[in-house]
Amino acid sequence: MVEGQEGVTWQDWCALADACEEHGIETLFRSDHYISQGDELANVAHDAWTTIAALAARTTRLRFGTLVSPVTFRTPALLANVAATADHVSGGRIELGIGAGWMEREHRAFGFPFPDARTRVEMVAEQIEIVHRLWTEERVEFRGGHYVLEDAPGLPKPLQRPHPPILVGGTGKPGTVEPALRFADEYNSPFVTPEEAAAIRKKVEPLPYSVMIGCIIGETHADAIARAEALYARRPRDAGFDDWLSAYARRAVVGSVDAVATQLNAYERAGCSRVMLQHLRHTDLDSVRLIASLRS
Repeated sequence: MVEGQEGVTWQDWCALADACEEHGIETLFRSDHYISQGDELANVAHDAWTTIAALAARTTRLRFGTLVSPVTFRTPALLANVAATADHVSGGRIELGIGAGWMEREHRAFGFPFPDARTRVEMVAEQIEIVHRLWTEERVEFRGGHYVLEDAPGLPKPLQRPHPPILVGGTGKPGTVEPALRFADEYNSPFVTPEEAAAIRKKVEPLPYSVMIGCIIGETHADAIARAEALYARRPRDAGFDDWLSAYARRAVVGSVDAVATQLNAYERAGCSRVMLQHLRHTDLDSVRLIASLRS
């Protein structure tokens, strides 16, 4: 999982996708943001669905998805069309993550509406239903609190059958759990511990449950620490390195390949069907190889 708003150029995306295909990574997820949290003027933030469609056209096996697309950026009918179009471009290798959105700064910067959290969660519920219905029904009539569709033709239908997997991002609260259980294929929580994951897992059964967590991996422990130091040095931080790493590791996996594998086992025992590993140093392609080795 790559934070696309943090200076990932088109050339970087191509290199990442090529490395994922070369080493057997199953899915490349990316965030859906339009502004950097690190350096707004230095870090490019290319559009998520444009890059996904372009990468899909130049790859053959790798799956792609957003983790997650905020409901504030696109109407549900537009999102359904964009993802279905990318699904055709990819030959059926797309997954759609939907969430409420949280980065107020990018909304203010570019004029996206940013209603309160309760309203955004209501929008999530309506968007999930509309996307699902547009992908599975011939025509859709919908009148909700935020969206109205009048006899909308359900086109384009995606290539995958019955439709691309729909992931809902959330922390286990009813506002996201209830619509996910009705219309989604997976529930995903970001930056949770194994204990927190186990508690959320119970709320979303029988849906598959996944988590997205940080990852710093090395051939050895010393190699992992060196990579952590490189990540730490990317921007000024209030905490010293040791304190920063200790805080980071509470909701991440850090260490050698063997150590990371052991840490991931805890998430498996918590009921996670898969884990999306956040790769912040996107030009470090050797870490892609090491992440892929966890599958063996």
